Amino acid sequence: MSAPVIDRAGRARDAVAREAWGEAYALLHARDRHPDEALTPDDLGALSDAAWWSGHLDESVAARLRAHAAHVAAGDHRGAGLAAWWLHYEYAGLGRPAVAAGWLHRARHHLDGLPPCPEQSFLAWADAEEATARGDGPAALAATGRMTRLAERSGSPDLLALSRQAASAALLAQGRRAEGLALLDEAMCAAEAGELSGVFTGWLYCLALTQCMEAADFGRAVEWTRTAMEWCAAFGTGDNPFRGVCRAHRVEVLDLLGEWTAAEEEARRACREVPVDCLEAAAAAYCAAGDVQRRQGRLDEAARSYAHAHELGRLPQPGLALLRLAQGRADAASAGLRLALACQDARHGPLARARLLAASTEVSLAVGSVRDAADAAAELDALAGDVPLLRALAGTAAGAVALAEDPGAAAPVLRRALDLWLRLRVPYEAAQTRMLLAAADRAAGDEEAARLELAFARDGFEGLGAGPDARRAAALLSAAARRRLPGGLTAREAEVLRLVAGGATNKGVAGALVISEHTVARHLNNIFAKLGVSTRSAATAYAYAHGLV
Repeated sequence: MSAPVIDRAGRARDAVAREAWGEAYALLHARDRHPDEALTPDDLGALSDAAWWSGHLDESVAARLRAHAAHVAAGDHRGAGLAAWWLHYEYAGLGRPAVAAGWLHRARHHLDGLPPCPEQSFLAWADAEEATARGDGPAALAATGRMTRLAERSGSPDLLALSRQAASAALLAQGRRAEGLALLDEAMCAAEAGELSGVFTGWLYCLALTQCMEAADFGRAVEWTRTAMEWCAAFGTGDNPFRGVCRAHRVEVLDLLGEWTAAEEEARRACREVPVDCLEAAAAAYCAAGDVQRRQGRLDEAARSYAHAHELGRLPQPGLALLRLAQGRADAASAGLRLALACQDARHGPLARARLLAASTEVSLAVGSVRDAADAAAELDALAGDVPLLRALAGTAAGAVALAEDPGAAAPVLRRALDLWLRLRVPYEAAQTRMLLAAADRAAGDEEAARLELAFARDGFEGLGAGPDARRAAALLSAAARRRLPGGLTAREAEVLRLVAGGATNKGVAGALVISEHTVARHLNNIFAKLGVSTRSAATAYAYAHGLV
């Protein structure tokens, strides 16, 4: 039908059905303000969804409150229970746990005792999360089993995929990694295949990213992040699914991939969301921004970012410790890491502790405490298991300790770590590992391999914009070049010889190096004497024979 034939209510409901959330929000908002067009309970629920997807989070909650009241007035316990559960979910996302708990209790009041219905799936999900939080694995799996049965009974692909995701989370919390990730993959296939509604697709992408990062499964995190952003672009949602903790994890992924400009911009967005989102996510985003700024040499900006994270209740470690190390305050770095390791508990996940242990290894070596570094590296190795990202961290730490204890044993360990970083496509850590590997190669007497690693590290740092690291690599590379010059030539004499071998006259050499022709002649006399030659052609032949040209 053409637009003039369809009334405003019909057009709004059509937009909701198409999940055209911006259009739906505008139409429903306009209807809501019109005195003659009262919204139904379902319309109010749709207005809440549209407001959320359009970024109007306060309006989303307000519309959901009205939807709940309307369902109650109509005696619709299923509708009221679902609205109450959504209010629980939204208030939890806003960092208001007490209010969220109250709405969850009200959802139970509406839905408990009713015959089996799809809405009860959400209560089962809440039961699973509560059981997981208190460490009761069997109860969590029993709850996800109820959720799956309710989803199958309803015939809803959305609820079935969500139940698999919930079961995956319960399994991962119990350390059943292979089973949990297999279920997660199954749930995500439904999202990727376009079998789910837009709301549940975005929801599952966000949940999957969070699960993968908490499980330190970087490969899956990257894959689902890329797929999610492609979906967002095609679906026309911008980046709405990535709010709160989801956005913070997305920042982590971009950071590890070396996409630092995008990571910092995402971090700024998360920080701007502080008034309407959980503070924990904003604190994580400030830490991520600080990490980018620190590695780019923007130390004052990094210090401010870490301070903001601390203000929001998060110890900004290990970034702050590495900042203090860069500032020459190694004692402060050590103290900060000791406190962070003591305060951390299991809910932070293995990746967070692994990063603290890796930094502790680095700082301990910097202050000469090889024993402490070895202890941190050993704990990291035990934690890593067969998880590639953690194994790469552990390998780099173990290689750094080996350099201090037994340099001859370091190169094989570091090469395995480098291979993992390259497979994971994590450029900054790969470049850092190359720096260590260059030192190991030099200790083994392989100067050529050391120079290659330094050159690759320098190029990697420069590509990322990691200025301080790039300058350090360049300085070491320059020093290595000076050490390898044949015939006892100085760096300046080698420059002169290269130009002469290229056919330059004394005047041409003087112009290129901004020195006098007299100085060029003096350098040539020294070169001839050191190389035991008497002509320019003989010196040129020597230069080609020894790789100076």
